[in-house]
Amino acid sequence: QVQLVESGGGLVQTGGSLRLSCAASGRVLSSYAVDWFRQAPGKEREFVARITWTGGSTSYAESVKGRFTISRDNAKNTVYLQMNSLKPEDTAVYYCKASGYWGQGTQVTVSS
Repeated sequence: QVQLVESGGGLVQTGGSLRLSCAASGRVLSSYAVDWFRQAPGKEREFVARITWTGGSTSYAESVKGRFTISRDNAKNTVYLQMNSLKPEDTAVYYCKASGYWGQGTQVTVSS
């Protein structure tokens, strides 16, 4: 079983930056690809970014390409999501997912 804990969310102005962290315990995260998803109020949860277990391959939703960067530090059992040039439409609860397990989410709010 994998326990995932997200952190780093908060309130930021348009154009600002945040770095989210997804820390794992219970199992070594390095064995898994890790995804970030987000869910805005009244909307379905949507894919944001993915990183393979080696870190050698990443993919992004079109809406965040060029602004968000996913990375991992397997030594720290942690995956990061660097979010730059934030927009109000990025406001959502952000979740990480690995091997079918989800974290509890962290709130990101971007003010206009």
